[in-house]
Amino acid sequence: MGSEVAAGWSRLASRRSVLVLCGLLVGLIVGSVPLAVENHQASISGLPNLLLVVAFGGVGAVVAWHQERNPVGWLLLAVAVFFMVNDVASAYSVFDYRLHGGLPLGSVAVLLQPTWAPAIVCAGLSVLLFPDGRLPSRRLGWPLGLLLAVGGLWQLGAFGIAADAIVRHDIHVDSGGNLLQVNHPHGAWAWWGDVQNVFFPLLGASWLLWLLWQVPRYRRSKGEQRLQLKWLLSGVSIFAVSAVALVGLSSASSGILQALGKVAFVGLFAFPICIGVGILRYRLYEIDRLISRTISYLLVTGLLVGVFVGLVVLTTRVLPFSSPVGVAGSTLAAAALFNPLRLRVQRLVDRRFDRARYDAPAIVAAFSHRLRDTADLDTVRGELLRVVDGTVAPTHTTLWTRPSGSTPHE
Repeated sequence: MGSEVAAGWSRLASRRSVLVLCGLLVGLIVGSVPLAVENHQASISGLPNLLLVVAFGGVGAVVAWHQERNPVGWLLLAVAVFFMVNDVASAYSVFDYRLHGGLPLGSVAVLLQPTWAPAIVCAGLSVLLFPDGRLPSRRLGWPLGLLLAVGGLWQLGAFGIAADAIVRHDIHVDSGGNLLQVNHPHGAWAWWGDVQNVFFPLLGASWLLWLLWQVPRYRRSKGEQRLQLKWLLSGVSIFAVSAVALVGLSSASSGILQALGKVAFVGLFAFPICIGVGILRYRLYEIDRLISRTISYLLVTGLLVGVFVGLVVLTTRVLPFSSPVGVAGSTLAAAALFNPLRLRVQRLVDRRFDRARYDAPAIVAAFSHRLRDTADLDTVRGELLRVVDGTVAPTHTTLWTRPSGSTPHE
């Protein structure tokens, strides 16, 4: 049985399947544009969501193409496909049942609309199965089985409610394309509301458990696996912080805070990108430098925003300056502080997160001092390789020398 399942998965998980799913995803993206235009929902604000779907689908396709048997790539690709199916189905439902009516395939759109939940489950599973597609512990088998069972029951109930509405010709959707009976189940489908009350808290707890399970793995790991897990934890952390900031700041009354909330959307891209880098092991050794850069620029941004707001309040409310003059002066002061503040913050962050870069000048100075009193070629070679490894941290070092009769040394 196991060999038959493996053989079936090998036939499905092929590069041809990657091309088919990518073609489906591109078709859904292209189809969503005229629907958004017809529904008067097309705007530049929807472009970031579309780019995020492309990021999930693109990274998933690359991983699945290079590692066909690793389910993480397929899960990321499924996230993009499920979200786009939901988006197109929602738009088509609005187009048919709220604007025009009588269009073909309207009932199919209503049936496929609740496919956003599988996308969330697949995103969580990509964290759990990172990096090789295997469960990190057998003890996670039964919680995973419980979540999939409850999720499957929720999905079947959602399909059942939609099918019942289609059969009874009682389809009513809101402005987002959601079937109203799904939002407010009653009668024979009242039990589905209880399943929903269990499913989503269970899904959130499972996400948290799967992420926390990676922390002891990271502490026990060494070498390349440690770097892979560092990429994962960094990407998920940035994603979580950005999501919270996006939700919290998007409804703020201040224009500056709303703009920061929109900027926070960029952090959501860290989730698929970091997973893809960790699995494909592309430039793994850049993670420490990226972490230090991210933290330093976040700190600098926060400090400059605080300085800017404080100076605006000081010049416009405490000192007798007009608002344009106060804002202009505060902007110039913040711009003048940027570079010296960045250098100081970068040095403090490097001292904690990128120690090799922080110690690099001292290491090079010590090497130059030792080199003055050293004449032995082997000693110089060894010291040079050690300094390069400590300051640049390359994946591999090779030193070629050209004395007669000698061979290259690594």
